[in-house]
Amino acid sequence: MRPEYPLEFKQQIIELVRSGRSPKALAKEFEPSEQTIRNWVKQAELDSGQRTDGLTSAEQAELRQLRREVRQLKLEREILKKAAAWFARETGTVPERDSSS
Repeated sequence: MRPEYPLEFKQQIIELVRSGRSPKALAKEFEPSEQTIRNWVKQAELDSGQRTDGLTSAEQAELRQLRREVRQLKLEREILKKAAAWFARETGTVPERDSSS
């Protein structure tokens, strides 16, 4: 996987597209592919409110964070379920079923 391009470089490429240069021509002159340049322009338009057909960078970051938290909570819940079952077997008691779970 290629390291991420510096933010300043992306911004310069986006400005070149906005000034009339084509992503295809810029892809030939610089390293990023035409599609990568188009993706950068689209994301910049989403972030600035010019487009509404996708998530802004802030929304994408929030979604990644929430997904990480959900994964962690599911893992913790599974550990707690196993621990409760183990303690129930060890003590010979069965905890009451909670209707909320």
